[in-house]
Amino acid sequence: MTELHFFDPREPTAIVERKLPHWSQAGVVCFITFRTHDSMPADVLKRWRDERSRWLVRHGIAPRSSNWREKLLQLEPALQAEFYRHFSQRWHDELDAGHGACLLANPQLGGVVEESLLKFDNDRYEMLDFVVMPNHVHLLATFAQEDAMLEQCDSWKHFTAWQINQQCGTSGRFWQQDGFDHLVRSADQFEHFRRYIAENPAKARLQSGQWTHYSKPL
Repeated sequence: MTELHFFDPREPTAIVERKLPHWSQAGVVCFITFRTHDSMPADVLKRWRDERSRWLVRHGIAPRSSNWREKLLQLEPALQAEFYRHFSQRWHDELDAGHGACLLANPQLGGVVEESLLKFDNDRYEMLDFVVMPNHVHLLATFAQEDAMLEQCDSWKHFTAWQINQQCGTSGRFWQQDGFDHLVRSADQFEHFRRYIAENPAKARLQSGQWTHYSKPL
């Protein structure tokens, strides 16, 4: 049986700044989402950001300040939970709306991503669960080293983009540069993400063959 480890704030944590901050901790279960470059149209993204800005202003936080995330963490826990629940749900709802070309609904192209995610399982990482949706991917995995998560995500995206462009006769960017990642904090949260991954195709009302789901027995 796989032994799961969850985020411990007392243990060493690496924080890497890109367009978004990424937290990593060796051996801890991570929930990761990455999406195709056309999965969030500019007008949709603007509405989401504008609504987020209005929420922050209502709670005394300047949304354009460089430290708005730190200010958010100073709010009471119930408000932090409201923020993340609402805006994370809105974000994922927009992904499920099926914006963009949704090339991964093609079983052959979705299979490229599936094969890549499993290729180094139990070597570079342990893959626990994933779902390949038409324009995004959700996964749960662990990485032995703190710096391995972003390196592996870059590897997945680089390899699969090249393969898919080759098969489609296209070139250029396929994935959005940054993704979303979250260090799982408890067994309950792990089960929540596991259910979310399993239920995502039905929630998005996908047809059979438009998605791929994997779940490792634990």
